[in-house]
Amino acid sequence: MKTITISADLEVYDNEAELPGDVQSLMEQAIEAREKSYSPYSQFKVGAAILLDNKEVVTGSNQENASYPAGLCAERTAIFYAGAKYPEAKILKMALTARSENHQMEVPTPPCGSCRQAIAEYEVKQEQPIEIFFMGEKGKVVKSNSISDLLPLIFDNSYL
Repeated sequence: MKTITISADLEVYDNEAELPGDVQSLMEQAIEAREKSYSPYSQFKVGAAILLDNKEVVTGSNQENASYPAGLCAERTAIFYAGAKYPEAKILKMALTARSENHQMEVPTPPCGSCRQAIAEYEVKQEQPIEIFFMGEKGKVVKSNSISDLLPLIFDNSYL
């Protein structure tokens, strides 16, 4: 037996104002999308904005359902729409933000496991990493250079 060490380097910005201009704009669009969230059950609003290589920006917000598994996270809402509307476009960057209606969120909120897997599918498909920026309602912003930083042992089509 041997032990394998897996590590990732993530960049942390103190706040949204420290982000590069194009990422600030993308995060603002994610914040706007977050406020369109349909989240009457969790009161947890999430917004996503995706920059494509054709310069289009696609946004999404979480959409809940009384039958919880029928809902969809903001990240997958946006990424699936991008794939459906612009199937040949590559995803360059993704900005994510979360806010609770019950308490202030200052902790950067990364994608859930299902969303990480969906993002991984598109990284593998396009053979190019996707930069992911995520934050809470305010405060620090974390940058991941690739989904492999957040999901190092991805399941992809090579296993099928």
